Parts: sequence; structure tokens; C-alpha cells
Amino acid sequence: MCNELVKYDPELNTIPLSKFTPIEMNLFFSIISRMRDQGNKTVSFSFEQLKELSNYKPTANKRFVDDIQRTYQKILSLSFGRRSKCGLNSEFFVMFTKFKIDGEAEDPYVDIKIYPKALHLLNDLESWVSYALTEFRDFKSSYAKTVFRLVKQFRTTGYSFFSKEDFFELLDIPKSYWNSPSDVDKNVLKPIREELTPFFRGLTVRKKYGKGRGKPVIGYSFTWKPEKKDTNDFSQGQLQDERQKLFNIQHNGELTEQEKWRATDKVKGLTLGSTEKQALADRQVEHDKTIRDQTRQEVLAELRKGFGNHA
Repeated sequence: MCNELVKYDPELNTIPLSKFTPIEMNLFFSIISRMRDQGNKTVSFSFEQLKELSNYKPTANKRFVDDIQRTYQKILSLSFGRRSKCGLNSEFFVMFTKFKIDGEAEDPYVDIKIYPKALHLLNDLESWVSYALTEFRDFKSSYAKTVFRLVKQFRTTGYSFFSKEDFFELLDIPKSYWNSPSDVDKNVLKPIREELTPFFRGLTVRKKYGKGRGKPVIGYSFTWKPEKKDTNDFSQGQLQDERQKLFNIQHNGELTEQEKWRATDKVKGLTLGSTEKQALADRQVEHDKTIRDQTRQEVLAELRKGFGNHA
């Protein structure tokens, strides 16, 4: 299941996943990945299959059922629909009409069926957003997960821009951050840069400022090296993938040294702070070596000077 592809109509990216936790996002897009091109038939997921797809860590089925139920409750709150140009006619619907959880079966499972008017989101796609499920599910931050799939929509252009209003709504950023740019920088943009830089070469994040008192932030832009249309979404092998990610980190001029260290820890699966500790230790060794070399040279110089005076 390592080569599972998430692929859907771009309309799905316009729906804010309000209050979804990273675990719930993983479950939702794991379901999306397997329901593509299945029409309106019921799709069955065993608990083990869904756990593997979503990289679900807790083992107890009771907790798993609770997480699935919470995920579906939040799916029900998503606003899918259509509105006429005049604004007088509108229609709204849920994405799934059947969501049956049977945790008492010998092989516990979930049965899911898509609502007919939502079929266009996953079937016979004329345009789409696509990415590897394994990449998406491994992000720790819900902000990084959301920006990853939003940016993937523009993968071949290398640029995407979001007004401040859209950015806050799509990422479900707390309203208290609206007038606190420092909170956005620290708690939203920082984890996005750290987690997404390994996947997008030359990733930059810029704030767009408006006119007026204090030059308020009015939007956020993302740029990166455009991907080719035929770029493979799947893993090229763990070693090659890691090399590419580390290359993207080291050659990104936007990250601070500390951010590069943290990003490296995440790619390598190390405890945060490990790369920094090793880098500082290496620097200390190099510093000590330099001091020793300088001292040795000074001693030799004094000895030569002494010999010269003696002669």
C-alpha cells in the first residue's frame, strides 16, 4: 500500500476541513484514495486496511472506532453544493450517504458509499489534484497537510497565492491570530516551511502587504521549482527519496539553520534536536582542532625563533 495515490477534483480543495485533527485528515484522505473511480457502489474497508492506509498508530479497536466516528461527524459538517449565478438557487449535500461501522464482526470493517451528486469529486476527473498518500499522512502539522494538498494543485506552475481571508479559512487558523502576525509566523508558517521544504525544491513563503497604516498582511504566496507534468508521485526508494529531501533542505535559502536542523530530524525520523546536537558537537571538535593546530604552530614558531637566536 506504499504506492497509494490520492486523486480528486480540485473542488475538494476549496472546502475547509474545519477542526479536523491530523489523524482525522489521514483517515479522510485514506478513504478518498480508495473510493476514486468506484462510482456509487459501496466500498468496504477492513479496520486493518484503513489503519495501514492512514498509518494509524493506536492499536485498540475501541479508540479506532471513536476516531472514525469523529471523522465522519466532521465530514458531515463539510459544505458541498452548488449555487446559481443569480444567487437565488442553491443546493447542498453531504459527501457520503452510507457510513457503516461494524466493530463486532470477526473482521471489523467500515462500509462507505458516496452520494450521487458528489460522484464528480472522485470519478471521471477532467482536472485533478494528486499526490502520494504516504507523503501526506506523514506530516505532523494539520497546517502542513492542508498547504501540501493546496500547493499540489499548482504543482506544475510553481506558484500559488491565497488572500489572508482564504488562508485563514482553508487552514482553520484561530481567529485570535488575525491581528497577531508573530503567532502566524511561529505556529503556522514555521511548521509549514519545515515540513514542506523537503518535498518542494526552492520553496519560499512570502507575505503580501497592503497599503495603509502598519502595512497589514493581505495574503500569502508560495513559490517552488515547478514539477513536470509527468512527475512520478510515488516513492523512488527510501535512500533516493531521503537524499532528495535532504538536498532540498540544505539548498533552501529561506530556512534558518535551526529550521534546517529540525527539518532534517523529521526526514530522518530522529528526535527533534538530534541534528542540532550533532552539528554543534562537530563544530566543537573542529574548533578544538583549530585551537590545537594554532597552538602547535605557535610552539613551533617559538622553537624556531629560539634556535635562530641560539645560532
